[in-house]
Amino acid sequence: MTDTTTSRPLSQPMRESIAPVALPEIPPVKTTRSVLVCLAIGWLAVIFFAAVFANVLPLASYTIPVGLPRLGPQWGSWDLLLGTDSLGRSMLSRVVYGARISLVVGSVAAIIGFSIGSLIGMVAGYFGKATDAGISLLTDAMLAFPPLILLLALSSILTPTVGTILIGLSLIVIPSFIRLARANTLVWSAREFVRAARNMGAGQGRILFREIMPNLVAPLASYLPIVMAAMIVAEGSLSFLGMGVPPPAPSWGGMINDGKDAIATSPHLVFVPALAIFFTVFALNQVGDYLRGKFDSALRD
Repeated sequence: MTDTTTSRPLSQPMRESIAPVALPEIPPVKTTRSVLVCLAIGWLAVIFFAAVFANVLPLASYTIPVGLPRLGPQWGSWDLLLGTDSLGRSMLSRVVYGARISLVVGSVAAIIGFSIGSLIGMVAGYFGKATDAGISLLTDAMLAFPPLILLLALSSILTPTVGTILIGLSLIVIPSFIRLARANTLVWSAREFVRAARNMGAGQGRILFREIMPNLVAPLASYLPIVMAAMIVAEGSLSFLGMGVPPPAPSWGGMINDGKDAIATSPHLVFVPALAIFFTVFALNQVGDYLRGKFDSALRD
């Protein structure tokens, strides 16, 4: 019986044809942006635009009466759109000009605290040992002091001006950014590229400002909107207590203080500036949460 099956010689290598395997296509990750974030950005754009270009807007001066005292919101006139205050001045004009005080105080105090606190936190986290212990002790002492007591003390000792409020709010913000910068610096200092730069003979300043700091700016800056929101609330609280910017300069907290006695008969005197604070703080928190989720690696991972 003959074997009809053909066999390859043992000396001949077996060659199997392997078909190329196509790699799976991975769709790009789509980042979804909440409707609230879009609305928050729109509100902040409007309020910043109104505050910057208040002088060219078709609004009456915030010091000149435009109608009878305590008029409710009315259609047909920009000046009377949100009513008038106890002296007949336009509430819309005072809200717009008051936004300057709140936004300037919140933005500048947050930026000052971010700049100073980040530098100090980087030094503490990078050098460690006695430097870190001393800075941490000072930071804990500053955080333990009640912020409102500090602001009231500064306002009572010094003249209540925008500069005085900025000094007090900046002192409150600095310790928080020191702790954030210190924690992030400890993480980045242990990375391989920092060790490589140190082994190649790079100086301490180069490692801090060329290797570590570029990786800290985005995560720390993502907290700025949230800090700005807290500063606006703090400034409004001081103005409500009568320790903020003195009149006739308008501020949202001062407007609430001026209208609190007439809230039963003219609620718009309180609710108009209160809603301005609410929408601005809410928008800043929404934008801050979005930026933290985008740039903060601890939340993203």
